[in-house]
Amino acid sequence: MSRAEAEDLARQGVEALRRGDGAAARDCFNRIIAARPAGFPLPWLALAQAYRITAETAGETEALQAQLSEQPRNIAALLLMGDRKRLDGDDRAASNFYTAALNQAAVTRDVPASLHPLLRQAEAFKREASERFTAHVEAAITGAQAPRVARSLDLLLGRRELYLQQPSMFYFEGLPQRPFYSRHEFAWVAELEAATPAIRAELEAVAEGFAPYVEGNPDRPLPNNPLLGDPAWSALHLWRGGEVVEVNASRFPATMAALAKLPIPRITGRSPMALFSRLTPGTHIQPHHGLLNTRLICHLPIIAPSGCGLRVGADVHEWRAGELVIFDDSYEHEAWNRGTETRTVLLFEIWKPEIDESERTELTRLFETIDAYGPAMIDQG
Repeated sequence: MSRAEAEDLARQGVEALRRGDGAAARDCFNRIIAARPAGFPLPWLALAQAYRITAETAGETEALQAQLSEQPRNIAALLLMGDRKRLDGDDRAASNFYTAALNQAAVTRDVPASLHPLLRQAEAFKREASERFTAHVEAAITGAQAPRVARSLDLLLGRRELYLQQPSMFYFEGLPQRPFYSRHEFAWVAELEAATPAIRAELEAVAEGFAPYVEGNPDRPLPNNPLLGDPAWSALHLWRGGEVVEVNASRFPATMAALAKLPIPRITGRSPMALFSRLTPGTHIQPHHGLLNTRLICHLPIIAPSGCGLRVGADVHEWRAGELVIFDDSYEHEAWNRGTETRTVLLFEIWKPEIDESERTELTRLFETIDAYGPAMIDQG
């Protein structure tokens, strides 16, 4: 079959489709496919449409499979296959094909306008199918579940978003995915919490020393943070970059004594670090990630009014004065003060307990080597 003959048959097939004559269109397109003329694209999609008109489900499915075998990300073929599975009553298969079509459309510069109604139909079907699936699962899985099963079920049903460690500078392999750690897991916590009244007394006696938490560095691009230079989120540093800030530390002897007993990392140029973090009413620290997943950030709430919160991953925590909060800041996290009083926490870091002593030694050497090449701006959670 010559190309001219194939083009003529294709025109006849398209005309037959327009007048609703599926059988005539099917025969035209099948003749082209059987001949496979050199350099002529095989009309699998048009053949599938013809089979839809003649209600030949198997033929329609085979034609779409053939098109997707040649072009796995063909948006039209994915949409039509999704629609075929929808009509077949296979919600899960339809959702998979519709999802693939929507994902491909999202990264395609010019999606033909003729496909827009099918894309909207795909979105609507996915919403409805999700509701049917949720109802199906909830009808079968009743009663209380174990906490991890319940959280996993929420992920499955889209009631909870999946968050994972995403440190912006260094990722250490093999650590558990835990946004928060219990204060009861660490033997030293009780003694630190008992020092809260003494720490608060020292804090209340100090009227100066706080500076904006987010600062610029003339040797680096300014951080893209709306709180840059804003005292609404401010810090008073006791340890910074591994060095005692004498002008501040001298006013906090009880606080420094309590910090001295803690398992804070010792990394030249980086740690210890310890500071008071203050957040005024109406302030929102936007979602962000910390530099490392090798550490845990600790907040000892000294002044914790109502209306203040911390989200780490999908979990939200409200500070309570004197109760230590321990979290992994390599997860996306944010904080806010929606109350009427200023919130202040004592902030410091510790090694993750899953990292053994030999690994801590190696990581310390690695971080010091990295900083020796050129110090980075130190993120503190």
